[in-house]
Amino acid sequence: MIAGEVCTRGCRFCAVGTRKTPPPLNPNEPESLANAVESMQLDHAVITVVNRDDLPDGGASHYRSCLDAVRRRCPETSIEFLCSDLEGNLGALADLLEGVDIDVFAHNVECVPRMDSDVRDPRASFELSLTILREAKRLRPNIRTKTSLMVGVGETDEEISDAMRVIHESGVDILTLGQYLAPSSRHLAIDRFVTPEQFELFANDARHIGFRAVASGPLVRSSYQARELLAHALSVDENNDDSMGAHGFTEGT
Repeated sequence: MIAGEVCTRGCRFCAVGTRKTPPPLNPNEPESLANAVESMQLDHAVITVVNRDDLPDGGASHYRSCLDAVRRRCPETSIEFLCSDLEGNLGALADLLEGVDIDVFAHNVECVPRMDSDVRDPRASFELSLTILREAKRLRPNIRTKTSLMVGVGETDEEISDAMRVIHESGVDILTLGQYLAPSSRHLAIDRFVTPEQFELFANDARHIGFRAVASGPLVRSSYQARELLAHALSVDENNDDSMGAHGFTEGT
Protein backbone atom coordinates (compact mmCIF):
# COMPACT_ATOMS: atom_id res chain seq x y z
CA MET A 1 0.00 0.00 0.00
CA ILE A 2 1.38 3.37 -1.04
CA ALA A 3 0.64 7.07 -0.43
CA GLY A 4 0.63 6.80 3.33
CA GLU A 5 -0.87 4.80 6.18
CA VAL A 6 -4.09 6.79 6.63
CA CYS A 7 -6.95 7.47 4.23
CA THR A 8 -9.12 10.51 3.61
CA ARG A 9 -12.20 8.27 3.43
CA GLY A 10 -14.09 6.68 6.29
CA CYS A 11 -15.65 3.51 4.87
CA ARG A 12 -17.36 1.46 7.58
CA PHE A 13 -15.81 -1.85 6.52
CA CYS A 14 -12.18 -0.76 6.41
CA ALA A 15 -9.52 -1.03 9.12
CA VAL A 16 -7.28 1.69 7.65
CA GLY A 17 -7.24 4.86 9.75
CA THR A 18 -8.78 8.05 8.40
CA ARG A 19 -7.73 11.71 8.51
CA LYS A 20 -8.99 14.70 6.57
CA THR A 21 -5.42 15.88 5.98
CA PRO A 22 -2.88 13.03 5.98
CA PRO A 23 0.88 13.63 6.18
CA PRO A 24 2.58 14.76 2.95
CA LEU A 25 3.55 12.17 0.38
CA ASN A 26 7.00 10.63 0.74
CA PRO A 27 9.05 11.65 -2.34
CA ASN A 28 11.33 8.65 -1.77
CA GLU A 29 8.46 6.18 -1.87
CA PRO A 30 8.72 5.26 -5.58
CA GLU A 31 12.30 4.06 -5.23
CA SER A 32 11.64 2.47 -1.85
CA LEU A 33 8.75 0.53 -3.36
CA ALA A 34 10.87 -0.55 -6.30
CA ASN A 35 13.58 -1.71 -3.88
CA ALA A 36 11.04 -3.77 -1.95
CA VAL A 37 9.61 -5.47 -5.03
CA GLU A 38 13.11 -6.17 -6.35
CA SER A 39 14.44 -7.52 -3.05
CA MET A 40 11.48 -9.88 -2.67
CA GLN A 41 11.98 -11.08 -6.25
CA LEU A 42 8.25 -10.92 -6.90
CA ASP A 43 6.82 -12.44 -10.06
CA HIS A 44 3.59 -10.45 -9.58
CA ALA A 45 3.24 -7.31 -7.48
CA VAL A 46 -0.12 -6.00 -6.27
CA ILE A 47 0.20 -2.31 -5.45
CA THR A 48 -2.70 -0.62 -3.69
CA VAL A 49 -3.32 2.86 -2.34
CA VAL A 50 -5.16 4.91 0.23
CA ASN A 51 -7.54 7.62 -0.99
CA ARG A 52 -5.85 11.03 -1.11
CA ASP A 53 -8.75 13.44 -1.58
CA ASP A 54 -6.55 16.15 -0.08
CA LEU A 55 -4.46 16.25 -3.28
CA PRO A 56 -5.60 18.03 -6.47
CA ASP A 57 -5.15 14.92 -8.62
CA GLY A 58 -6.17 12.45 -5.91
CA GLY A 59 -2.59 11.18 -5.77
CA ALA A 60 -2.49 10.05 -9.41
CA SER A 61 0.90 11.56 -10.25
CA HIS A 62 2.47 9.93 -7.19
CA TYR A 63 0.89 6.60 -8.03
CA ARG A 64 2.31 6.88 -11.53
CA SER A 65 5.79 7.62 -10.21
CA CYS A 66 5.60 4.50 -8.05
CA LEU A 67 4.46 2.29 -10.93
CA ASP A 68 7.14 3.64 -13.26
CA ALA A 69 9.85 3.07 -10.64
CA VAL A 70 8.81 -0.56 -10.14
CA ARG A 71 8.74 -1.18 -13.88
CA ARG A 72 12.24 0.29 -14.37
CA ARG A 73 13.72 -1.87 -11.63
CA CYS A 74 11.65 -5.01 -12.20
CA PRO A 75 10.97 -5.34 -15.94
CA GLU A 76 9.93 -9.00 -15.67
CA THR A 77 7.45 -8.52 -12.81
CA SER A 78 3.78 -8.32 -13.72
CA ILE A 79 2.13 -5.35 -12.01
CA GLU A 80 -1.42 -5.10 -10.70
CA PHE A 81 -2.51 -1.66 -9.54
CA LEU A 82 -5.50 -1.34 -7.21
CA CYS A 83 -6.47 2.30 -7.61
CA SER A 84 -8.72 4.72 -5.72
CA ASP A 85 -11.64 6.39 -7.51
CA LEU A 86 -9.65 9.67 -7.74
CA GLU A 87 -12.92 11.45 -6.85
CA GLY A 88 -13.99 10.82 -10.42
CA ASN A 89 -11.16 12.92 -11.87
CA LEU A 90 -10.96 11.34 -15.33
CA GLY A 91 -8.19 13.71 -16.41
CA ALA A 92 -6.03 12.47 -13.55
CA LEU A 93 -6.90 8.90 -14.50
CA ALA A 94 -5.82 9.56 -18.07
CA ASP A 95 -2.50 11.02 -16.89
CA LEU A 96 -1.99 7.97 -14.69
CA LEU A 97 -2.72 5.42 -17.40
CA GLU A 98 -1.22 7.03 -20.50
CA GLY A 99 1.69 4.80 -21.50
CA VAL A 100 2.00 3.18 -18.07
CA ASP A 101 3.36 -0.37 -18.21
CA ILE A 102 1.07 -2.40 -15.97
CA ASP A 103 -0.83 -5.64 -16.50
CA VAL A 104 -3.96 -5.16 -14.37
CA PHE A 105 -5.88 -2.03 -13.41
CA ALA A 106 -8.12 -2.77 -10.44
CA HIS A 107 -10.67 -0.73 -8.57
CA ASN A 108 -13.14 -2.28 -6.13
CA VAL A 109 -16.87 -1.61 -6.23
CA GLU A 110 -16.92 -3.24 -2.74
CA CYS A 111 -20.69 -3.85 -2.43
CA VAL A 112 -23.96 -3.86 -4.37
CA PRO A 113 -25.37 -0.39 -5.16
CA ARG A 114 -28.14 -0.48 -2.53
CA MET A 115 -25.59 -0.89 0.26
CA ASP A 116 -23.32 2.02 -0.72
CA SER A 117 -24.60 4.39 1.97
CA ASP A 118 -24.24 1.74 4.70
CA VAL A 119 -20.84 0.39 3.68
CA ARG A 120 -18.81 3.08 1.91
CA ASP A 121 -17.79 6.67 2.51
CA PRO A 122 -20.39 9.13 1.12
CA ARG A 123 -17.89 10.20 -1.54
CA ALA A 124 -17.77 6.68 -2.97
CA SER A 125 -20.45 4.88 -4.96
CA PHE A 126 -21.00 1.85 -7.16
CA GLU A 127 -21.66 4.07 -10.17
CA LEU A 128 -18.55 6.19 -9.60
CA SER A 129 -16.47 3.03 -9.32
CA LEU A 130 -17.93 1.73 -12.59
CA THR A 131 -17.15 5.07 -14.24
CA ILE A 132 -13.48 4.64 -13.29
CA LEU A 133 -13.39 1.04 -14.51
CA ARG A 134 -15.14 1.85 -17.79
CA GLU A 135 -12.85 4.78 -18.49
CA ALA A 136 -9.74 2.75 -17.65
CA LYS A 137 -10.79 0.11 -20.18
CA ARG A 138 -11.57 2.77 -22.77
CA LEU A 139 -8.20 4.46 -22.29
CA ARG A 140 -6.17 1.24 -22.20
CA PRO A 141 -8.14 -1.67 -23.69
CA ASN A 142 -5.01 -3.84 -23.61
CA ILE A 143 -4.84 -3.71 -19.79
CA ARG A 144 -7.01 -6.20 -17.89
CA THR A 145 -9.48 -4.60 -15.51
CA LYS A 146 -10.52 -6.12 -12.21
CA THR A 147 -12.92 -5.49 -9.33
CA SER A 148 -14.08 -7.12 -6.10
CA LEU A 149 -17.38 -7.58 -4.28
CA MET A 150 -17.85 -8.27 -0.57
CA VAL A 151 -20.82 -10.34 0.57
CA GLY A 152 -22.34 -10.37 4.02
CA VAL A 153 -23.00 -6.63 4.31
CA GLY A 154 -26.77 -6.73 3.80
CA GLU A 155 -27.19 -7.65 0.13
CA THR A 156 -29.27 -10.45 -1.37
CA ASP A 157 -28.04 -13.20 -3.68
CA GLU A 158 -30.13 -11.69 -6.48
CA GLU A 159 -28.43 -8.32 -5.99
CA ILE A 160 -25.02 -9.97 -6.29
CA SER A 161 -26.05 -11.54 -9.60
CA ASP A 162 -27.45 -8.24 -10.87
CA ALA A 163 -24.30 -6.38 -9.81
CA MET A 164 -22.07 -8.91 -11.58
CA ARG A 165 -23.95 -8.37 -14.82
CA VAL A 166 -23.62 -4.60 -14.62
CA ILE A 167 -19.92 -4.92 -13.76
CA HIS A 168 -19.30 -7.18 -16.75
CA GLU A 169 -21.17 -4.79 -19.04
CA SER A 170 -18.70 -2.11 -17.90
CA GLY A 171 -15.84 -4.07 -19.47
CA VAL A 172 -14.35 -5.67 -16.36
CA ASP A 173 -12.30 -8.80 -17.08
CA ILE A 174 -11.55 -10.26 -13.65
CA LEU A 175 -13.85 -10.58 -10.62
CA THR A 176 -13.27 -11.67 -7.03
CA LEU A 177 -15.97 -12.31 -4.42
CA GLY A 178 -15.32 -12.79 -0.71
CA GLN A 179 -16.92 -12.77 2.72
CA TYR A 180 -16.91 -9.51 4.67
CA LEU A 181 -15.24 -9.88 8.08
CA ALA A 182 -15.59 -6.94 10.48
CA PRO A 183 -12.19 -5.58 11.60
CA SER A 184 -13.61 -4.64 15.02
CA SER A 185 -16.84 -4.12 16.93
CA ARG A 186 -16.75 -0.47 15.86
CA HIS A 187 -17.00 -1.37 12.18
CA LEU A 188 -19.99 -2.45 10.12
CA ALA A 189 -21.57 -5.58 11.59
CA ILE A 190 -21.60 -8.80 9.55
CA ASP A 191 -25.07 -9.44 8.13
CA ARG A 192 -24.58 -13.09 7.18
CA PHE A 193 -21.98 -15.77 6.53
CA VAL A 194 -22.30 -17.05 2.98
CA THR A 195 -21.74 -20.79 2.51
CA PRO A 196 -18.99 -22.21 0.31
CA GLU A 197 -21.72 -23.75 -1.82
CA GLN A 198 -23.26 -20.33 -2.46
CA PHE A 199 -19.85 -18.93 -3.35
CA GLU A 200 -19.54 -21.69 -5.94
CA LEU A 201 -22.93 -20.69 -7.34
CA PHE A 202 -21.74 -17.08 -7.54
CA ALA A 203 -18.63 -18.25 -9.37
CA ASN A 204 -20.62 -20.31 -11.85
CA ASP A 205 -22.92 -17.35 -12.48
CA ALA A 206 -19.93 -15.05 -13.05
CA ARG A 207 -18.36 -17.48 -15.51
CA HIS A 208 -21.65 -17.79 -17.38
CA ILE A 209 -21.91 -13.99 -17.56
CA GLY A 210 -18.52 -13.96 -19.27
CA PHE A 211 -15.79 -12.78 -16.88
CA ARG A 212 -12.39 -13.93 -18.07
CA ALA A 213 -11.30 -15.01 -14.59
CA VAL A 214 -13.17 -15.46 -11.30
CA ALA A 215 -12.22 -16.25 -7.71
CA SER A 216 -15.02 -16.79 -5.20
CA GLY A 217 -14.84 -18.04 -1.61
CA PRO A 218 -15.16 -17.06 2.06
CA LEU A 219 -11.56 -15.90 2.45
CA VAL A 220 -11.05 -14.54 -1.07
CA ARG A 221 -9.85 -10.95 -1.21
CA SER A 222 -9.09 -8.71 -4.16
CA SER A 223 -5.45 -9.87 -4.28
CA TYR A 224 -6.29 -13.58 -3.82
CA GLN A 225 -4.16 -15.66 -6.21
CA ALA A 226 -3.77 -12.51 -8.29
CA ARG A 227 -1.03 -13.90 -10.51
CA GLU A 228 -3.05 -17.02 -11.32
CA LEU A 229 -6.17 -15.01 -12.12
CA LEU A 230 -4.21 -12.85 -14.54
CA ALA A 231 -2.81 -15.98 -16.20
CA HIS A 232 -6.34 -17.36 -16.60
CA ALA A 233 -7.55 -14.11 -18.15
CA LEU A 234 -4.59 -14.05 -20.55
CA SER A 235 -5.22 -17.65 -21.60
CA VAL A 236 -8.75 -16.75 -22.68
CA ASP A 237 -7.44 -13.80 -24.69
CA GLU A 238 -4.70 -15.88 -26.29
CA ASN A 239 -7.17 -18.55 -27.37
CA ASN A 240 -9.48 -15.82 -28.65
CA ASP A 241 -12.45 -18.03 -27.89
CA ASP A 242 -15.09 -16.53 -25.62
CA SER A 243 -17.06 -19.74 -25.90
CA MET A 244 -14.54 -21.25 -23.47
CA GLY A 245 -16.17 -19.26 -20.68
CA ALA A 246 -14.21 -17.77 -17.83
CA HIS A 247 -11.45 -19.57 -16.04
CA GLY A 248 -11.35 -19.40 -12.29
CA PHE A 249 -11.64 -21.25 -9.03
CA THR A 250 -13.18 -21.19 -5.62
CA GLU A 251 -11.13 -20.89 -2.50
CA GLY A 252 -8.82 -23.78 -1.77
CA THR A 253 -8.41 -24.98 -5.34
